[in-house]
Amino acid sequence: MDMDPSLRRRAAVHHALADPARLAIVEALMVGDLASVELRRALDLPSNLLAHHLGVLQEAGLIGRTRSHADRRRAYVRLIPSALRGLTPVTRVTASRVVFVCTRNAARSPLAAAIWAARSPIPATSAGTRPGPRVNPRTLSAARRHGVSLDRVGTRHVADVVRPGDLVVAVCDNAYRELGPGPGRAHWSVPDPGPVDTDEIFDEVFGQLSERIDWLTTLTGPGPPS
Repeated sequence: MDMDPSLRRRAAVHHALADPARLAIVEALMVGDLASVELRRALDLPSNLLAHHLGVLQEAGLIGRTRSHADRRRAYVRLIPSALRGLTPVTRVTASRVVFVCTRNAARSPLAAAIWAARSPIPATSAGTRPGPRVNPRTLSAARRHGVSLDRVGTRHVADVVRPGDLVVAVCDNAYRELGPGPGRAHWSVPDPGPVDTDEIFDEVFGQLSERIDWLTTLTGPGPPS
C-alpha cells in the first residue's frame, strides 16, 4: 500500500508524543526555550532518560537545540511549532451551506441548524426525509435553554431544500439510509429524542450535536455561492 509521506510524518510525531514524559517535555517548551538541566529539574528525570526522550523528539522533528550565544557551553532546547501544527487533520470541507437532515425534521435537524448558526458564518438549514407536521415543542424549549435561536418552526422535505454546493449532514440513521452516501454528504448517528420525550434527552442530544458541530466548523470553509 502506497502511503502518503505526510501521513508517515504525522504518525511519527504522534508516536513520539505517545510517551507521557515526552509529552511533558513538549508542554514545558510551549512558551519558551529551556536548557537540559532546567528540563531535568522541572520534570524530575535522570540525565540519561532525558537524553533519550530528547533524541526521540528531535528525530520526529518536534524540537531543535541551539547553542547559547552567551555561554557556549550551554545548549537550549526549543519547540518547533510547525511540527505540532502539522498534527491538525488535513481534511477540509467546503460548503456554501450546511443542510442537516433527519426523518421528521422535528428535533435533531432543526437543533443542529440552530447550533451551527451560532457557531459558524456559513449558512445552515434543516429538512426531513419524511417531515412531520411541526417541530417538537421540546426542541424549541431546548434551544431556548441553551441560548440558540430557531429561525423557523415549520418542517420541510429534503427534496425542497437541498441544492448544489450544500453539505448535507444526516443526523439520524434512518435519514442516512434513505439518502445514501455520496459526495457532499456526511452521517452522524445521533439518537432520536422524540420517543423518550424528556428535557433530559433533548439536552443530551443538544450536547452531542454541539460537540460534533464544534469539530466540523474547524474543518469547513465557505464554498462558492449556489
